Amino acid sequence: MMKNIIAIALTFLAVGFANAQQNPLKIGYVDVDYILSEMPETKQIESDLKVHQSQLQNQLQSKMANYQKMIQEYQASAATMTEVIRADKEREITQLEENIQKFQQDAQVSFQKKQSDLLQPVYEKIGKAIEVVASEGSFTYVLSTRIGSIDVILFAIPENDISDLVLKKMGITPQNN
Repeated sequence: MMKNIIAIALTFLAVGFANAQQNPLKIGYVDVDYILSEMPETKQIESDLKVHQSQLQNQLQSKMANYQKMIQEYQASAATMTEVIRADKEREITQLEENIQKFQQDAQVSFQKKQSDLLQPVYEKIGKAIEVVASEGSFTYVLSTRIGSIDVILFAIPENDISDLVLKKMGITPQNN
């Protein structure tokens, strides 16, 4: 019984080895951040995001200036206010604080959405170019060097980096060549 299991296991290994010889594993990798930095669209996206961020910042500064003015007016006349007016002013100040906090949260969401909306077509373009290069180069897998700020590939030989091929496929001449 044990001899049969060993024989079957050896047969599977031999078949697997034969398949591996016929279809060798070919792995490439890309640095998406590098590809993005070489794309002309990236400069426009960065510019659009700076404008959007500046608009949000200006709105926040306006709200903060209004808040500071309201606080100063309250402090200057709090001693002469009746309890009803003081409570009303305190409610207004608290409501404005809450509005500012909500605006800050909404601004962050707005910025992230704008960033996502602008980058999505670029990522799709990169993805399609990667697929074409991978297909033309008979790559079994193409990996990304990092996801966010986390390195995924810790070591790879430079010959397997297809980032420049992807750029060329998109009609972009890499700057480091």
